[in-house]
Amino acid sequence: MEDKKKLYTLLVYSENIAGILNQITAVFTRRQVNIESLNVSASSIEGVHKYTITAWSDADQIEKITRQIEKKIDVVKANYFTDDQLFIRESGLYKLTTDLVINNPEISRTIRRHDASIMEVNPTYVVVMKNGKTEDILNLYYALNEFGCVLQYTRSGRIAVTRSTQEQVSEFLEQRELTGEK
Repeated sequence: MEDKKKLYTLLVYSENIAGILNQITAVFTRRQVNIESLNVSASSIEGVHKYTITAWSDADQIEKITRQIEKKIDVVKANYFTDDQLFIRESGLYKLTTDLVINNPEISRTIRRHDASIMEVNPTYVVVMKNGKTEDILNLYYALNEFGCVLQYTRSGRIAVTRSTQEQVSEFLEQRELTGEK
């Protein structure tokens, strides 16, 4: 059964109500599914927030989780996707030892080869930023870590948009408005 699990991304839209994040994460906890990443921000629709959640699961389990989340009173819409159905990006920040970066030109070449940017250089550390897919962020980390220069590393939660022309919740909200639902 373990081999049937894959990474899913849930896009959840809700009104901006205190406590809704706790309700959403509780659904994962009850089903003993670990959240890999979580990003919450305003959506393109005024008054509606977008939660981008990734989790390893099988299709049946993720479908049940999505239905349970959608039943929450303040949730407007919830959908799950595989990576091929979305445009996905993350950011990675790497704090490196300045002395090692200066004394080993291969580190700078590695940063350039991975299309990363140096954000700051000071006598103690160099901060590098990389935007891209999860595997791109991780690959740069592994490459830099081989030089023994990484002081700190962090990766953002995933941000994603669907490949459709508008937010999927837009159609739902338009239908709801036409039928007079609240």
